Amino acid sequence: MAGLGNIVFYANDPQALADFWAAAFHYPPQRIEGEFREMLIAGGVPADELWKRAIAESPDRSGPRFFFHHADGPKAGRNRLHLDIQATPGRRPTPEELDAERDRLVALGATVVRLVDQSWGPLPEHYYQMRDPEENEFCLQ
Repeated sequence: MAGLGNIVFYANDPQALADFWAAAFHYPPQRIEGEFREMLIAGGVPADELWKRAIAESPDRSGPRFFFHHADGPKAGRNRLHLDIQATPGRRPTPEELDAERDRLVALGATVVRLVDQSWGPLPEHYYQMRDPEENEFCLQ
C-alpha cells in the first residue's frame, strides 16, 4: 500500500516559499532543525547547504507535508501539476467564503490569475486560478 510522502517544490527561496505554504494551510512556520536537521546531514546534505531546504507540515502530521529544494534555475513555463486548495474542507464554500480565502492568500503573497465560473454539463465550477509567490499555479475552490 502506497502513501504520500512529500509534495516537493523547487524554489528560489525555499524558506520563504515554505512560510507561504505553511500559512496557506494554517501550519506553524518551521525551520530545519533538531532531528530533521540531523537526518538531512546524515543523508549527505552539507550543513552549509541546509538553507537550500525547507519544510511545511502540520504539527500532528494530519495534512500534506511540503518539502522545498533550492532551484538550479528559474521556473520556465506552466506547472505540469498543481494543487487544488479547498477554502472550506468538506463542503462547497459560499462565494463570500471563497473570496475571503482568496483575500487571505493574496495578503500572504499569492496572486489571482482569474476567476473560473462555468459549468461542465450539470457540474458547476466556481474557483480561482492563482499563483504562489514564486509563480507556481494552484486553484482555490
